[in-house]
Amino acid sequence: MNVITHLRHVDLAVPDFDKQLDFYSGVWGLTKVADDGGIAFMAAEGSPEQYVVRLRRAEEKRLDLVSYGAASPEDVDALAARLGTEGVELVGEPGELTTPGGGYGFRFFDVDGRTVEVSANVGTREHRKIEERESIPVRLSHVVLNSPDLNKTREWYERHLGFRLSDTLSHPAMGEMMHFMRINSWHHSMAIARGPHTSLHHVSFEMRGLDEYMRGTGRLLQAGVKKVWGPGRHLAGDNTFSYFLDPHGNTVEYTTELETVDEDTWHPQVYDFTQPGVSDQWGTANPMNELVAKESFNDPDRGCFVAPPV
Repeated sequence: MNVITHLRHVDLAVPDFDKQLDFYSGVWGLTKVADDGGIAFMAAEGSPEQYVVRLRRAEEKRLDLVSYGAASPEDVDALAARLGTEGVELVGEPGELTTPGGGYGFRFFDVDGRTVEVSANVGTREHRKIEERESIPVRLSHVVLNSPDLNKTREWYERHLGFRLSDTLSHPAMGEMMHFMRINSWHHSMAIARGPHTSLHHVSFEMRGLDEYMRGTGRLLQAGVKKVWGPGRHLAGDNTFSYFLDPHGNTVEYTTELETVDEDTWHPQVYDFTQPGVSDQWGTANPMNELVAKESFNDPDRGCFVAPPV
């Protein structure tokens, strides 16, 4: 049974905390909702989630955790009990959360050593409809993770957390390169990319529509933020993409119009991403090459099988 309902937030540890905070709460367009000087919580104006990005001041850059929602505390308890019997290493037992919005949840390590949090009963944030031409994120869209063993990671998420495969990107010489995974009707809430090491590939934010997505892309270009790839439109997921680098080299994406899936009729496809129109249906993005791929590999994650201190 799948107890996970949706993606809540992505938490990053950063050496240059102030610069990152300025980036995400400034040009990127999130709203700082809490900051104690060493940890900051940032919300998306159109999302009921208390926050979609957490930044923590740290000596080493790392992905602290990825957080998902569950429907009820009972589901949280049932998942913790099941993971324990299946040999998954728990960071702690389920309990009350002290982060904004409270709630009830627990953390555990995935097969690659990333910390994952699942929580229920988190209070919602007062949010609003994003207006026409307002080029700030509506919500967190998805997270993509690099894994040295693509199918081992995919199978772990399918078996333990109920993720389902939506589509796969393949290369004629290198084989399968990316799996798009869903937990609800969105085409993907997570994707797993084949990389040389465990790391964060990118974090994606949904914009109101095409015009707002393009306006946001332009605003970042004018602000001198380094663009990695885009603007374009993927075939798998049918979503738009503009990838940028945050101040510490994490790739962040503006997207919109991500496909929704009919569970009863959907059949996963395998796409050869060397074919024109697979990576970018529009043909407007710069070519996907080794330089683009290298940026998305990111630095090896220093947090594998080490739970974040908070």
